[in-house]
Amino acid sequence: MAERWLSVDEIAAHLGVNPDTIYKWITRKSMPAHKLGRLWKFLASEVDQWVKDGSASESGRGKTAEP
Repeated sequence: MAERWLSVDEIAAHLGVNPDTIYKWITRKSMPAHKLGRLWKFLASEVDQWVKDGSASESGRGKTAEP
């Protein structure tokens, strides 16, 4: 069975962040997202891999930010 597409609210709940943070991550950190008309859609597997790869880190370069 194919993976279900998630909305901004659903992916925000999945990650435990505010939906506004999702919009920032799309533009500032290249979060994997797909725009369908006016709506953003996400595959949890793509987002989970993006987080595991370190792309969601503060530096945005796949590394943990230096103190």
